[in-house]
Order: sequence, then structure tokens, then C-alpha cells
Amino acid sequence: MTQPTFQTLLYSVEDGIATVTLNRPDKLNAFTAQMRDDLVAAFDASDADDAVRAVIVTGAGRAFCAGADLSGGGKTFDYAARGESARDRFKVGDVYRDGGGIATLRMFKSLKPVIGAINGAAVGIGMTMQLPMDIRLASTEARFGFVFARRGITPEAASSWFLSRLVGMQTALEWCFTGRVFGAQEALERGLVRSLHAPAELLPAARALAREIADNTAPVSIALTRQMLWHMSGQAHPMAAHCVDSRAIQSRGQSADAREGVGAFLEKRAPAYPNRVSSDMPDFFPWWDEPQFK
Repeated sequence: MTQPTFQTLLYSVEDGIATVTLNRPDKLNAFTAQMRDDLVAAFDASDADDAVRAVIVTGAGRAFCAGADLSGGGKTFDYAARGESARDRFKVGDVYRDGGGIATLRMFKSLKPVIGAINGAAVGIGMTMQLPMDIRLASTEARFGFVFARRGITPEAASSWFLSRLVGMQTALEWCFTGRVFGAQEALERGLVRSLHAPAELLPAARALAREIADNTAPVSIALTRQMLWHMSGQAHPMAAHCVDSRAIQSRGQSADAREGVGAFLEKRAPAYPNRVSSDMPDFFPWWDEPQFK
């Protein structure tokens, strides 16, 4: 598949791993409307490409993402005053959907695992865009901040849903109430990131984790597992999970992947899973469109 090109991102696929690099290093990878659109398109591309088994997101230069591009001054967050006709397509009634949320909800829908390699400063949307990523690794030099209240605004990018699920309500409220910038060690201790790495070792560590997924697991099973865990985390009773689990295990149990997975294990060889995300997702997917899950 031809690899797409973007104005604000670098996108490459190598040996089953897609790497998405925020690429405005002279602006510390500050987030723009174009970056929003590029991120959505990049995840569209990774989902459509069966060669992609996992996605790594990182930043070019010394920052991951220093937040929204503030070159618009006081009108930066006043979408109506900015008069962006292109943003009108994201209106719901009189409300403009925030650009960060458009990007994070697309990541949430990803059918491939998403690994964040947080290489430097990550504040504002640079922080909240990480939350729907499945696993976050960070450089020892990374710094984080939910700085919204210090800019006179509120958290965005659906972070009011994601953040407390990842680190608990007390930590989520402390970070958002104070708006302070904190270091990588605190991010590790509070459960925001999985591990810390020397700057030169960060991307190799992320690739090693992606490689473990790509080399050993069935793509359709991973796509289902990702959506099952994320969607079931908000259900009020485990019966909802039991219903979905039952449908998934029945469908997967009848698949060529299951026969291959068991056969490879018994024969002590590497598996070669035949099913593809683009064509072989089960009939009940996406189940959350059904009335009982709305």
C-alpha cells in the first residue's frame, strides 16, 4: 500500500509497525487544525492497511506536543470569533466540537494497538491526545501538564472521560485543578505512563513492544480485544462484558485464526494468522451501535 503524506506529520510503515511523528519541531509540534485532520487521516490509513499491526505515536525534535498553537492570541479557543468556515462541519447545533476531541475519538476507534512514545514536553492537547493511546512510554526528559485552568479554559479532547479511568479521580482532579507541569517520574508513579527510558532508548523500547504484538498475535483478535476493553470499562455491570465476550469467543473460536493459533502452539512453531482486519471482523462488530449499548 502506498504510504500517505501529511503536512504536519511524518508517517511510515516498517515491518508491520506504523510510526506517526508529530512534525512541527520549530513550533514544538504545537497542535493546529491541520494536525487534527492529519491525525484522523493517519489513523484511517493505519486501520485500512492490513500490513500495519501496531501504531507508535511520537514527536519530532525536543517536544512531543507543546499544546495548542497560540499564534491566534486570545481568539485561539474562540472558534466562532476565528471565523473558520472549515470548522463548521464539526458543529453540533450551536456548539463547535473541539479539535482535540475529534482526534482522540478517532484514536479511540483504532483497530490497531496505539503506543505513545512521549519524547519531550507534552502539555494541553499534547497531554490529552495521549489518553486514548493504549500504552504510553516516556523519555526521562518528558514533562506533562493539564494546564487548561491556567489558560482560562477547561480540559478537552474527551479527557474528562479518559483521565480518571487511567489515573483515578484524585490524581486527575489534582492535575487539572493545579494546572502544574510535572516530570516523568511523577507520571510513572501515578500510572500515566508504563515505563521511563533514556531519550535514545525510547523509540527502540516502543518498537520492541510493538514487535512483540506484531510477531505473536492475531490481528482480528487484537482489534476486538482493544475495543472490548475500552468499551466495557464504562459499563455498569459485568453482564454487559459477558454478553460481548461470549459473542467474541464464539466467533473467534470458529475462525481459521483459532485453528492456526492452536496448531502453531502444539507444533511449537511461529503462527501465520490468515484472517484480516479489513475483511474478517465478525458480524456483531461494532456491537456498541446496538440499542442496549447506547
